[in-house]
Amino acid sequence: MEAVRLERAVPRYEGVVVIVGAFGSGKTEVALNLAAVSRNAGSRVWIADLDLVNPYFRTREAKAALTRIGVEAVLPPDAYLYADLPILTPLVAGVIQRTEGLVILDVGGNDAGATVLASLADAFAAAAGHGRALHMLMVINPFRPFTDTVAGCRQMRASIEQASRLAVTGIIGNANLMEETRLEDIENGYRFVRAFSKESGLSLEMITVPESLWMQMAPVRFFCPVLPIHRQLVPPWKRPAEFNGGSNPRSFLNKTVVNGE
Repeated sequence: MEAVRLERAVPRYEGVVVIVGAFGSGKTEVALNLAAVSRNAGSRVWIADLDLVNPYFRTREAKAALTRIGVEAVLPPDAYLYADLPILTPLVAGVIQRTEGLVILDVGGNDAGATVLASLADAFAAAAGHGRALHMLMVINPFRPFTDTVAGCRQMRASIEQASRLAVTGIIGNANLMEETRLEDIENGYRFVRAFSKESGLSLEMITVPESLWMQMAPVRFFCPVLPIHRQLVPPWKRPAEFNGGSNPRSFLNKTVVNGE
């Protein structure tokens, strides 16, 4: 099997992509960057915030940046946008049933976060009836608790599938230690998710590489596509005073369209 060069584009998805995984695995960052890359490649993209668990790292924090690049965000009403409440807007069921473009669902962590998917069973069934593909991709960060072993990943997959009543169809390797991530962490993480892919029979859809390490990784070759990640979300206690809901003008999501990167 020929290895894929780092520059290869991320897979082009149509239908519905559900992003699940453990708490702290980086699901939302993956969802945001996948939405940006897909939009830049010409797809019409919707992204729905289904994270009803974590009040700090949610798609809604990047609402303004998403809107600027033409990604349509499906979020709770403005009055409740930043409320720490488990609000599931009825618009989510409607967007799942769209007959064109790409719909990305950013789901909360572990089985607790995935439970919301079971309530959308009718919408998923209707989408399938329209011939829409469903991809449920599990984000794995092997440096996080509970997914640092193959057995742990296996258990996480089983609990998410049971709670959501949906089957995981592929995995995304997101090996990172935030600002401390090094080249060897990416390489070790890649080997880990490849081993889990082989053991589980799930396809390794892609791995991620922090934008800061992108050029340094250029000589490295992988057997899967690579998604560059620009960290879009920071906890409230680290945000500058002028930051408001993802409207930072230096956003990677905005730069993606301007520079075509």
